[in-house]
Amino acid sequence: MFYSITGNVVYFDAQCVAIDCNGVAFKCFATTNTLKNVAKTGEKVTLFTYLNVKEDALDLYGFYTQQELECYKILISVSGVGAKMALAVLSEMTPEQLALSIAAGDTKAITRANGVGNKIAQRIVLELKDKLAKGLDLQSVGTDIAAASTVSASGNASEAVSALTMLGYSQSEAAVAVGKLSQDLSVEDMIKQALKQLSMI
Repeated sequence: MFYSITGNVVYFDAQCVAIDCNGVAFKCFATTNTLKNVAKTGEKVTLFTYLNVKEDALDLYGFYTQQELECYKILISVSGVGAKMALAVLSEMTPEQLALSIAAGDTKAITRANGVGNKIAQRIVLELKDKLAKGLDLQSVGTDIAAASTVSASGNASEAVSALTMLGYSQSEAAVAVGKLSQDLSVEDMIKQALKQLSMI
């Protein structure tokens, strides 16, 4: 129904922003990332919007970029992920970070979002494994996503990733580093070479 809203910021708090469009202020629930970009009263902004229709309410969600909006719509397509939960996920991480976490199977990163438990995080990874990266233009992290996706649930690469996470690296960081290596290497060589990569970040 609404594609975008352009107007002056008249109010904002930790969860929403109000945009004045010709005398009518629209309240938009927004992610932390969006609020960081628009949180100045009086400034003119454009937000890409999604209207969530419920029996007892019409809630408008506003996003600073189209990419964040598209990521939001893909997230709410997951069974059990509602409008507010999807907003919480995108407040915790950017679309690029989420896509990378999904490719790496990094459910721990997703559970950092408020209200997201391990079961929901696993469902997000399972249902969006091949869907999110294809649905978004993620050129900036495309090679990292491809690398993380090559690490299978078993084999030397998986063992190397597990070892790296025990050393304090996140699942995503470890999967990207290992995924860029030859999959024919031994576990020990994978760990050594991955550590060299990670020390340069």
